[in-house]
Amino acid sequence: MQLSQTRAVITGGVSGLGLAVARHFVTHGGRVALFDVNDDKGAAAVAALGEANARYFRTDVTDEDSVASNVAAASEFLGGVNAAINCAGILGAGRVLGKEAPMPLANFRNTVLVNLVGSFNVAKAAANLMQHNAPGEDGERGVIVNTASVAAYEGQIGQAAYSASKGGVTGMTLPMARELGRFGIRVMTVAPGIFWTPMVDGMTEDVQKSLGASIPFPARLGRPEEFADTVAFIVQNCYLNGETIRLDGAVRLAAR
Repeated sequence: MQLSQTRAVITGGVSGLGLAVARHFVTHGGRVALFDVNDDKGAAAVAALGEANARYFRTDVTDEDSVASNVAAASEFLGGVNAAINCAGILGAGRVLGKEAPMPLANFRNTVLVNLVGSFNVAKAAANLMQHNAPGEDGERGVIVNTASVAAYEGQIGQAAYSASKGGVTGMTLPMARELGRFGIRVMTVAPGIFWTPMVDGMTEDVQKSLGASIPFPARLGRPEEFADTVAFIVQNCYLNGETIRLDGAVRLAAR
């Protein structure tokens, strides 16, 4: 699929990795629908990208009816949907056995709901529309790109909920790709390492340097633009399917 033909729903699309993907698509002629829950950042993102190229939809990715309705509205704005990029997520940090008490089940449940169930919810709503697209080269009708994390493989202490949610994202990639292949829909996942995000911006300079030094090469944090480049490569390469790509500078997370 050519980037100029991309009509993408992007969750978490008003900041961080999602906004970088949106900016990359629009720069190369694509159009985007930004799903998020931050109205102020949504308005700013649309202003930066251009109202003809982008529209913001306030969306709780865990709400099945809202997602289905907004995907349909996005398709109307975009003139169809042929890409869904899931970047929405939360950290959900916390120990199973905290100092005061065990982790409340609601904390674990909410992390899994947003990161895993939310990704599935948007993916299946988008796929439901993509299956009716006219086939392109090799019969392709659409592509779904989910976001996992290296924590899916080497979760640290305090990341039980987060790692479980991201492990679920990697785990559903292949079976979903196998199922949706008959409709000409590809499914891929990117597992980023430690990237510059709004969360990292709030850390002290010493912590930022320490994080960068922990990465073998290059010894720095990943740039959102590098994540966007990877997503764009996936979108354009029809033979990429059913796989999770680690994007992490060869980092392997320590226990803590």
